[in-house]
Amino acid sequence: MTLASATTVEPTRRDFLFIATGAMAAVGAAAVVWPLINQMSPDASTLAMASSEVDIGSIAVGQIVTVKWRGKPVFISHRTAKEIKEAEDVDWKTFRDPQPDSARVKKPEWLIVIGVCTHLGCIPLGHQGEYGGWFCPCHGSVYDTSGRIRKGPAPLNLAVPQYSFLTDTKVKIG
Repeated sequence: MTLASATTVEPTRRDFLFIATGAMAAVGAAAVVWPLINQMSPDASTLAMASSEVDIGSIAVGQIVTVKWRGKPVFISHRTAKEIKEAEDVDWKTFRDPQPDSARVKKPEWLIVIGVCTHLGCIPLGHQGEYGGWFCPCHGSVYDTSGRIRKGPAPLNLAVPQYSFLTDTKVKIG
């Protein structure tokens, strides 16, 4: 009866070179791939524009202020009691883009909308038009005091950005 003898093979110089070459190839591949992946991350200036805090404490009742967010104008309207009543009392179900005023505001006295006409991207003028909201002079779109399209070629209401009230006098857009 013979027992099998176990033999151990000592690592050779060639084995070391194979391992060292593989490790260097992995490091080289990582050095090439890392910048390609990293360049897909948003730029610091883009991240800074992701949200914007606005002090609304100095905006008088009835005043519309335009601020810039993500390169677009945003209208912040401190609505009067009359504007709020007009926006709430109208039969919004008959509108082209039906939306109640309550779905467009978080606090009735503050309306925050992106100030870009939904027709061709013009900038509407505030406190204009027959509904006292916004009027786009380029093609005649008329929006009411809630930013809803009432007349003209625009297909949709002025967009409402994501926003939240941080305090009674500060709002965060984005």
